[in-house]
Amino acid sequence: MKPVIDVKVASDVVCPWCYIGKRNLEKAVDHLSDRYEVRVQYLPFELAPDMPEEGMSFRRHITEKFGDFDTFIQRGAMLNEKGREAGIDFKIANIDRSPNTFSIHRIIQFAHQYGLQTQVKEAFMKAYFVDLVDLTLIQNVIQVAVSAGLQRPELEYLLNSEDGVKEVLELEDNIRRIGVTGVPFFIIDNRYGISGAVPPAQLEEAMIQAAAENSLQQDIQGDSCSTEGCE
Repeated sequence: MKPVIDVKVASDVVCPWCYIGKRNLEKAVDHLSDRYEVRVQYLPFELAPDMPEEGMSFRRHITEKFGDFDTFIQRGAMLNEKGREAGIDFKIANIDRSPNTFSIHRIIQFAHQYGLQTQVKEAFMKAYFVDLVDLTLIQNVIQVAVSAGLQRPELEYLLNSEDGVKEVLELEDNIRRIGVTGVPFFIIDNRYGISGAVPPAQLEEAMIQAAAENSLQQDIQGDSCSTEGCE
């Protein structure tokens, strides 16, 4: 039986560095698959918790947060390059609407019981950054989740109830209590804390070292997003 490594990842689906971090983690996990069983769980983190439920114009959101939309897009050259390295064709300049992601996080947590978190997370990130799906529309949110393997009736029931609301709020609170202010943030075996979209090799090394460590550390950092913006 292979040793088990637990990896928890705090992230948001509208965070480009979180998407890159997800792909980097998958590369690291794949490279270790002959020696370890790596169990990944995604935790909620809202980059814009005050976003209106109906969302807003992406241009307006970026302008309010960063000042100038065109300058923000021009500064995304490194992000686009890192995205291509991770197999992601970002179309950030063409995004139309910024969604409130709380309901999406409820769905991602709901997917955990079916072992579909990774697939659902990927589906939402690809929908937002690559396929330019408007995730402010609930019918689109449900369709994306269905495409990843969840059942429409269960999703409709979930989103028309209070199920999962308390869980997401508690998980977000726990993440902030341990000092996480930017995402992606990886917690490996409750021993290593890694902030940012670090390369696959660094994630792999941390996972291997975690088996011999006893306390949570945050000494590896990469590019990330926070409620104040993306670095």
